[in-house]
Amino acid sequence: MAANLAKAGFEVSGWNRTALRPSAEAASAGGVRLCARIEDAVRDAAFVATCVGDVVDVEAVLLGAGGVSSYAAPGSLVIDFSTIGPVAARRVASALGSRGLRFLDAPVTGGDVGAMAATLTIMVGGSPSDFDDAGPLLAAVGRRAVMCGPTGAGQSIKLCNQVLAALHMVALTEALALANAQGVNAELVVDVCTTGAAGSWALEKLGPRVLRRDFAPGFMIKHLLKDLRLVLEMPPAENFSAMFGTQLARELFEKVARLEQCDESCGGELGTQALTLAYEAG
Repeated sequence: MAANLAKAGFEVSGWNRTALRPSAEAASAGGVRLCARIEDAVRDAAFVATCVGDVVDVEAVLLGAGGVSSYAAPGSLVIDFSTIGPVAARRVASALGSRGLRFLDAPVTGGDVGAMAATLTIMVGGSPSDFDDAGPLLAAVGRRAVMCGPTGAGQSIKLCNQVLAALHMVALTEALALANAQGVNAELVVDVCTTGAAGSWALEKLGPRVLRRDFAPGFMIKHLLKDLRLVLEMPPAENFSAMFGTQLARELFEKVARLEQCDESCGGELGTQALTLAYEAG
C-alpha cells in the first residue's frame, strides 16, 4: 500500500515495527523512504496512514509514548487501515482529537493481492470533509472507498464483511467435504457452482486453492480469529444478540489453529482456506 502511494506520486516516508520484514523491503523498493523512528516518518506529514494487527497495536503506535500523536503536526489526518472494531475506533479518534489530530477509520478488504494491485475496498468512518481530503490517497491504494458514516462506521461494515467471509469459507469447505464424501469430483463444485446462485468470491478464488491443498496465507487464520473476536466482543444491540454463524465459524477456525499435526507457527498462520483441515480432522 505504501509503495502504491509512492507510485501515485506521493512523497512517502514509512516506519515498520520490524525493520527487515519483506513488506518493508518491498515498500523501499517501491519508492518509500524508510525511517528508523516514528518521529522521522510523521513529523512533516499532512497524512499519516497506519495498518497493524490489533487494538493494542494501533493504540501503541498512535497514542503510546513515542507514537504518532507525540510527533504529528496539529491538524494532520490519521487514516487507520487496521481492523479494530467501532468501539476502539471511537476511543482512538477521541484521544487523537484531544491532541489536535483528525482521524478516519478505514479498514480494507481484498487481501494481500488487493493490497499489491491497489484494488482494495476501503470502508471509511469519520468526517465527510476528512474523507474528501483523503480521497486521492484512498484512490491510490484501493479500487473503491465508501464513506460509511461517522467514526466507527467503517469498522462496523468491516466486521460485517468478516462475518460474511468467515461463513463463506465454512460453506465452501463443507461443500467440498460433502462432494468428497459422496465420491464425486470436488472440482465440479468450483466449476459448476461458481456460476450459479451459490457463487462467491471465496468459491471462485479460494476453492481452487483448497483443491490444490495450497494453504499459503492471503489472509491468516489468526487475523480472522481476531476479527471474529471483535465481532463477539461488541456491545449487544437492541433486539439483536444472536451470532450463531459467527460462533460456529470461530469454533472451526480455532480447531485448525490448534491442530496437533501443525508445528508451532503453522495453524494460525495458514490461510483461511485451511479451514478444510477442520473437516478432515473430524
